[in-house]
Amino acid sequence: MTYKAYIIDLDGTIYKGKNRIPEGEKFVHHLQERQIPYLFLTNNTTRTPQMIKDMLSKQFNINTGLETIYTASLATLDYMNDLGKEKTAYVLGEEGLKSAIYGAGYIEDTKTPAYVVVGLDRTLDYDKLSIATLAILNGATFIGTNPDLNIPTEKGLQPGAGALLAFLEAATRVKPTIIGKPEAIIIEKALAILDVDKKDAIVVGDNYKTDIRAAIDNGIASLLVTTGFTKPEEISSLPIKPDFVLNSLAEWSFDEK
Repeated sequence: MTYKAYIIDLDGTIYKGKNRIPEGEKFVHHLQERQIPYLFLTNNTTRTPQMIKDMLSKQFNINTGLETIYTASLATLDYMNDLGKEKTAYVLGEEGLKSAIYGAGYIEDTKTPAYVVVGLDRTLDYDKLSIATLAILNGATFIGTNPDLNIPTEKGLQPGAGALLAFLEAATRVKPTIIGKPEAIIIEKALAILDVDKKDAIVVGDNYKTDIRAAIDNGIASLLVTTGFTKPEEISSLPIKPDFVLNSLAEWSFDEK
């Protein structure tokens, strides 16, 4: 079949850290030329959608609208709003996450916040972890923006938000609610934004544990490209195979599947 909409990962799929993946750029250009709806769905919470838009334009030859970018930060905010608790939070994260939550009217509370929200924080220290631990033990709703243990960069695999969640879960014995891929929360939001049924969409990504499991676990077609996290030699041992596996997005045909 021909897919009516594409849900696309960014880092490791369209680019890798600061390095270009020209085939990924051309893949997006083909979607744009064919006027096929797409949504960049990223677990990265360090950048705002505007920052991502500017980066794609300036560094990776992709001009795209803000409406095509949906981050785990935005999905987290939507989830918090849906819960409707008191608008207080303690956020471990960077500008993309903090600006989304505090910019939406949530007040920072380091003592008894309604929520503790954890994303990647590259300025993390023991004091921040202590504040988060105590708040969770005091009853704050513990939310993780994404489960990524590592992030692919031009230097290699570096610690991700999931590694911070593992620390806090060990310290509190409380499991977080995970928002980002592979969880249904962010996938359902993405499908709603695209206004498309699961059967008409396909998820494109480089990470089997997040991107591809998001598709498999939620009944959506999947396309794994081995330019980032999951390597070609790992494919044979995957418990459930993706619908498609490519070495490069240049190999993809937009014709009937």
